Amino acid sequence: MREWKDNLLRGFLWLSALLSVAVLVMIVGYIFYKGFHLINFDFIFGDYSPTGDGGIWPMIVTTIYTVVISLLIATPIGILAAVYLQEYAKQGQLVKIIRFATESLTGIPSIIFGLFGAVFFVTTLKLGMSILAASLTLTIIVLPVIIRTTEEALKTVPGSYREGSLALGTTKLQTLYKVILPSAMPGILSGIILSVGRIVGESAAIFLTAGTVAAMPESILSSARTLTVHSYLVTQESGDIELAAAVGIVLIVIILAINLSATFLSKKLNKADQ
Repeated sequence: MREWKDNLLRGFLWLSALLSVAVLVMIVGYIFYKGFHLINFDFIFGDYSPTGDGGIWPMIVTTIYTVVISLLIATPIGILAAVYLQEYAKQGQLVKIIRFATESLTGIPSIIFGLFGAVFFVTTLKLGMSILAASLTLTIIVLPVIIRTTEEALKTVPGSYREGSLALGTTKLQTLYKVILPSAMPGILSGIILSVGRIVGESAAIFLTAGTVAAMPESILSSARTLTVHSYLVTQESGDIELAAAVGIVLIVIILAINLSATFLSKKLNKADQ
C-alpha cells in the first residue's frame, strides 16, 4: 500500500513537471513559429520605421538602458538593506515591519508603481517621460526581490564561517565583505537574474513613465519605448502578431543570454569559493 502511494505521488510529480515543460515549449514554439521568419540583421540593427519595414534597434538600446540603470541603483541598495536586516539589525518589531513592507511591495501590481512613477518622478521631480523616470520606477519594483533573495543567500552561509573569521582577529566588516558576501554571491546573483527578467518583461510601469517614442534615445532623459512596450503597441495599433512575436523572440534571446552568463559567473564564483 505504501509503495503504491509512493508510485502514485511520483507519477503526479512527473506529470506536473511534464506539463510545465510542455506549456513552456508550446509558448516558445508558437512565438518562434509566428515570428522567426522576420528575424534578420536589418530587423535587429535597423532604425524603426512606422511603415513596419524598419528595425527595433532603438527599442533594444532603451531596454538595455533601463536594465543597467535600474540595477545600478537597486543592487547596492538592496544588498545593503539585506545585510543590515540579516547581519546587524536586532530581530525585533522594527525588522518585522521592514520585512512585512518588503513582502507587501512584492505583491503590488506594476500598474500602481507606474502611476506612482508618473506622479512622483515624471511630474513632481520634473524628470518628464524619460528613461531615467522609468528606471527609478523599476528600481522600486525590483528592490523587494533583491532584498529577499540576498537575505536568503546570507542565511545559507554557515555560522562557522563567521566564527572562524572573527576568531582570527578580523573585524565584523572585514568578515562581511571577505567571507560572508563572497560565499553568498551565487544566491545574490540569482536575485539579480530574477530582477533582470522583471525589468525586461515590464510594460505597464514603463508605458506610464518612459513614453512610447520609437526613436534612438539621445540621453537617459529622453522619452523612448522598450521592447515589451513596442510589442504591445504593435499588437494594439496594427494587430501584427507576427511582428510582435519577432520582438518576443529577441526578448527571449536577451533574457536567455543574461541567465546563461549569470549562471556561468555563479559557477566560477562557487569554484573560487571552494
